[in-house]
Amino acid sequence: MKQLVNKLKGDRVIWSFVALLALFSFMPVFSASSNLAYIGHGTGNTLGYLVKHLAHICIGFAIIYFVHKVPYHYFKAISKGALYVVWVLLAYTLIKGTVIAGANASRWIQVPFIGITFQTSTLASMVLFIFVARYLSKTRAVPITFKSSILELWLPVFITLMFILPANFSTTALIFAMVLMLVFIGKYPLKYIAIVVGSGILFLTFFILIAKAFPDSRFFSRVGTWGNRIENFRTDKPDEDNYQIEKAKIAIASGKIYGLGPGKSVQKNFLPQSSSDFIFAIIVEEYGLIGGFGVLTLYLLLLFRFVIASHKANTLFGKLVVVGLGFPMIFQAMINMAVAVELLPVTGQTLPLISSGGSSIWMTCFALGIIISVTKKDEEIAQELMNAAKREEALQKLIDRELEEEEVVAENFSIEDKAINPMNAVLNK
Repeated sequence: MKQLVNKLKGDRVIWSFVALLALFSFMPVFSASSNLAYIGHGTGNTLGYLVKHLAHICIGFAIIYFVHKVPYHYFKAISKGALYVVWVLLAYTLIKGTVIAGANASRWIQVPFIGITFQTSTLASMVLFIFVARYLSKTRAVPITFKSSILELWLPVFITLMFILPANFSTTALIFAMVLMLVFIGKYPLKYIAIVVGSGILFLTFFILIAKAFPDSRFFSRVGTWGNRIENFRTDKPDEDNYQIEKAKIAIASGKIYGLGPGKSVQKNFLPQSSSDFIFAIIVEEYGLIGGFGVLTLYLLLLFRFVIASHKANTLFGKLVVVGLGFPMIFQAMINMAVAVELLPVTGQTLPLISSGGSSIWMTCFALGIIISVTKKDEEIAQELMNAAKREEALQKLIDRELEEEEVVAENFSIEDKAINPMNAVLNK
């Protein structure tokens, strides 16, 4: 075990927080899967879901390990080509995508010969953030102009968002917000950012107007759901989303300070997405406010560590990659918690590293692997500088020792000369 830990490079604190979140996830996932175990005349045995989650976590940590071994600047080179692949996958998802749990949105594709579903928007967001970081970190002879950035930066961004928007507004909004944050940190001019935000609002308005004109189109089927969720959030009209929120609030209220205890949740039997979208409500019900604040604290500490990793990065691309891949993870967690306590409308965002689900865990782990690769490179550079300093110090000590030996030899010659000179004087007489 010690040898395995010694092989882990990069920021050990990030490794520790990720491991803590993953280890904690087993208890709420095992407990919250009971309703899934009874669906479709099941036996109610949740052991299979626990083993499945264990497999997802183990594969996720294997992804982190192998990705963090790859120098992070390699991803800079492949991000542009990967973006074209992502567009093809997103287009295929819109046309031939798989619907899960009765949702009226095609967000997943079936991976051939493996039998697992994969949400393409998670891969698209990661590739897009690396692409934006690549553009902002390029060395230029002249400053960035809005005209040049339209084709090189914003057109790829809006094409990606256009493919995601019809099936998943919340993910589109989150990605767009993170891109804006990334370009702001990358010192993209504020006046240009304002133009982009205005253009985004106009595009969204135009999209909704078209959807209203063609309400029966499968392509625009989710627009009505967006409006209903916002309306239900404002007025508390009874529907499926409102039902889930009410059960989540009952779960949180039942947990009080110390919780009902591990596995003793009642509302897990009534919440349709108790092991994914609303797992935070189950955590608070079973572990109380202490457990809820503990999970929140872990995410905030992870965010703080991302800030430190970004600050320590030796290249602008490294800094932007840590921000672009790390911050969305934390904001997604905050959105999930905010939905559970009805601070936001239902969005369908999972709790990273805790909610059940294969592709979401794996993509999160892929992003973490790249972040740790950035910190690993910084550690290697620091180690090289330390080794160079040690070599210089050893060389200086060797030079000092040789100088001391030369002084001793010179001193001995001087003593001999003093002894020989009187003798020569006597002989000469």
